[in-house]
Amino acid sequence: MTNDKKANKMSDTLMGTVKGPGEKPSEFVFITADNDRARTGEFIYYRARAAGVERMILGNITERRLARSLPDSFLADPSTSPSSVAAMIGLEGDVSELFEIVVSVIGYYDEELNDFANPRIPPMPGQAVYLAPSEMLARVLSPRRKGELGAAHIGSLLTREAGEVPVVLSVKDVVSTHLAVLASTGAGKSYTAAVLIEELMKPENRSAVLVIDPHGEYNTLQEIKRAENKNYFIANGYEPEVRILQPERVKVRFDSLEFADIAYLLQDLSEKMRHSLGTAFRNTRNSAGKHGHYTFQDLMDAVAEQRYGDEDRGGGNASTIDALEWRLDNRFRGYGKHQIFSDSEHNGLTELFRPGQCTVLQLVDIDQNEQQVIVATLLRRAIQARMATHKGDATNPNDEKHLPYPIFVLIEEAHRFAPAGQTVVSTNVLKQILAEGRKFGVGIGLITQRPGKLDSDVLSQCMTQFIMRIVNPIDQDTIAKTVEGAGRRMLDELPALTRGQLIVSGVAINTPLMCQVRRRLTRHGGETIDAPAEWEKWHSERSRARRDEENAVMVKPQPPSRGRIGGIEI
Repeated sequence: MTNDKKANKMSDTLMGTVKGPGEKPSEFVFITADNDRARTGEFIYYRARAAGVERMILGNITERRLARSLPDSFLADPSTSPSSVAAMIGLEGDVSELFEIVVSVIGYYDEELNDFANPRIPPMPGQAVYLAPSEMLARVLSPRRKGELGAAHIGSLLTREAGEVPVVLSVKDVVSTHLAVLASTGAGKSYTAAVLIEELMKPENRSAVLVIDPHGEYNTLQEIKRAENKNYFIANGYEPEVRILQPERVKVRFDSLEFADIAYLLQDLSEKMRHSLGTAFRNTRNSAGKHGHYTFQDLMDAVAEQRYGDEDRGGGNASTIDALEWRLDNRFRGYGKHQIFSDSEHNGLTELFRPGQCTVLQLVDIDQNEQQVIVATLLRRAIQARMATHKGDATNPNDEKHLPYPIFVLIEEAHRFAPAGQTVVSTNVLKQILAEGRKFGVGIGLITQRPGKLDSDVLSQCMTQFIMRIVNPIDQDTIAKTVEGAGRRMLDELPALTRGQLIVSGVAINTPLMCQVRRRLTRHGGETIDAPAEWEKWHSERSRARRDEENAVMVKPQPPSRGRIGGIEI
């Protein structure tokens, strides 16, 4: 039985009547008195013959405006009921307002194509328009069903009751064509990202996920292991793992750094210092050979070899080399709170990435330049390993470049690692992966509260988007210019979205829609601090401590009496 035959058995809810075409070829306008259901983001349908069969042509409400209302002079008197005014001016019943509803046509769902097909047959004026049944929407809006292999259930259609129309993404498309989570502070972007991670850790996905966490917000994902969550995550011998890598355990082996990484960490090198460092770097790497390792001291020795003559006499570079050596030593020996760069230690790829494991890489209290180098180095190693494994150049499991499964990297505060209008070492690596990662199984998810500060080329290559409340006009304009899939008029809803509401668009969903994110199974670790409550707590604790101290003095035992002299106790 086709979708359309099934739909004919459903009860039709009449919404209104077609008035005529809209401003765009894919739009039409209908008139309705239904103020409750004719909402932006709702789905309606009309009937038309396409390919010899009567079809239900689906559309999405993108705009509504008042077509008729009561006279202002009557509305100014709140004591007069709307029904009385309507009767006075000749309107029947309780209908006193009419709305013009703009609809963007999506088309009918073709089961053979597994996608929507738009027959480009607009409805005729006077034709009936119906509310799309929830059963129909549950079948056609999402490319997957809950619990299926490769499915991620993130929430429900916003215009229906919770759970009535599940929103279920295709994980294959999310991780292969990259994801952007865009929202203002407090809109729920980290919460939504954690919901997605929970889905990726379920038995139907068993993903290999790495989270770049600059603020320490994802620790609570470890609650996946709690007994109350067992039914969600454990099945047929599978049990997910969540590893939290604290900042002191983040290690980058020195010989995995490129020249650009080292120069970026040193900052503001003179041309002479940059030339000497470049020569020393090439000599060190050439001496080590293709598979050889080298240490920081090897580079320092190569820098020292660049020294010649006496610069004070106009024939040397001693002061340049001295300054370069000082900068290198200051940066890489005992610099900062955590010893990140090491001659021998680094975080192995197969330790960070493993199917059924989510690794949270915490970068709290690490210098931002170092964060960028850590991410650049890690992503570069990951894409090189996936390319080598995919091409058959790394078949030995002991090879550092052997990574025999796809991976997904979710990056919080993405604008730090690919800022607009700036050159940082992590930007080019991100661009390479976003352009080529699909072929080699490296997926990227970018999370940012400031889309306007994120490199536009990076953002435009994320083919699935979670867009939450955005108030800043610059950020709104950036999204409209760089994000495909979401209609411009749907983006007009961004300032009105509340916490946990989002627009989902792109290749992981069949059509753009508005979604209410489901509740997390684990606690949220990124809640805003309640300052007044913390201040009150501080005063309460201090007051209690003061009272305890006073009570202790009052009941302090007195020394025993040794007798009396002249009636006085001594």
